[in-house]
Amino acid sequence: MIETLIWIAVVLFAIGLYLSWTAGRLDRLHARIDAARAALDAQLVRRASVAQELATSGLLDPAASIVLYEAAHAARQAEEEQREVAESELSQALRAVFGEPEQVEAVREVPGGEQAAGELAAAVRRVPMARRFHNDAVRAARALRRHRTVRWFRLAGHAPFPLAFEMDDEPPTALADRPGSS
Repeated sequence: MIETLIWIAVVLFAIGLYLSWTAGRLDRLHARIDAARAALDAQLVRRASVAQELATSGLLDPAASIVLYEAAHAARQAEEEQREVAESELSQALRAVFGEPEQVEAVREVPGGEQAAGELAAAVRRVPMARRFHNDAVRAARALRRHRTVRWFRLAGHAPFPLAFEMDDEPPTALADRPGSS
């Protein structure tokens, strides 16, 4: 009788230990999502800020400046529900303005243009990386949250179901392929 109770206690302890470990793992994944989202937000704001600065610098022709400024402004002011669309539109505006290497070279030849083009190239390259890190963390958390054990024991608590950030982050090739910049 005592031996049976000891075995039941050991099994319950092992189950509790496993549930605690799984809940901790899920909590770490949610923290990773939060950190990755903050990094993604920072990179998106940086990209929009650099694009706005370039649009108002006088280094671009007036039509390109207007297109770039409006898209960057919309991306910075977008509500969370519209953010993916606004950021995609900024990516499209960047490709429209800097679609050809000649356009980037024209900006670089103007005084102060080399630095501005370098900053924009760095910002444009970092966005897809930050988005990939965020979406990888979301994918891992979703996979764990789909396990029966997590659902049955409600190990996710009241944490919202993680959502990936889907946007067009294709950089202009003339900016993305620039050697030696970071």
